[in-house]
Amino acid sequence: MPLVLVVDDDEKIRDTLYELLSAEYLCKTAETAEKALARLAAEAYDVVLTDISMSGLSGLELLGQIRQNYPQTPVIIISGIGDQEHAQGLIKLGAFDYLLKPFSLEAVEKSVRRALLYRRRLLDDPQTEKLDAGESDGKDESNSWKIVKEDS
Repeated sequence: MPLVLVVDDDEKIRDTLYELLSAEYLCKTAETAEKALARLAAEAYDVVLTDISMSGLSGLELLGQIRQNYPQTPVIIISGIGDQEHAQGLIKLGAFDYLLKPFSLEAVEKSVRRALLYRRRLLDDPQTEKLDAGESDGKDESNSWKIVKEDS
């Protein structure tokens, strides 16, 4: 069963995501990036969902650490900043996806499923990361990111 790590300093969001994802995945949580890094050092995670704004290390710093130390682990960023340029910058830094708060639970589920498929492809074929990072293989593929916002 895939192992998913949810990192958010907001207990309500952390618990909501845990309840949503634990129905299909083995799910663990951390309230800080520092605790997330300790969990990542102890076991291999298939996907990490993290808030961008947290006390201590930020989600951006966590993203950098994961990309450096666990490059085959996709990171989905959750943020309240709805700026397209901000989202594109995070994707360029290695985020797999960017979800805008308030997010729909369906969007989270879809993003996690896509991230798991990506990780499987990456583990099967290390060239996947180069292709997904922008190196062309001759196929016309759209970007894997998008800002998702659901109106209440």
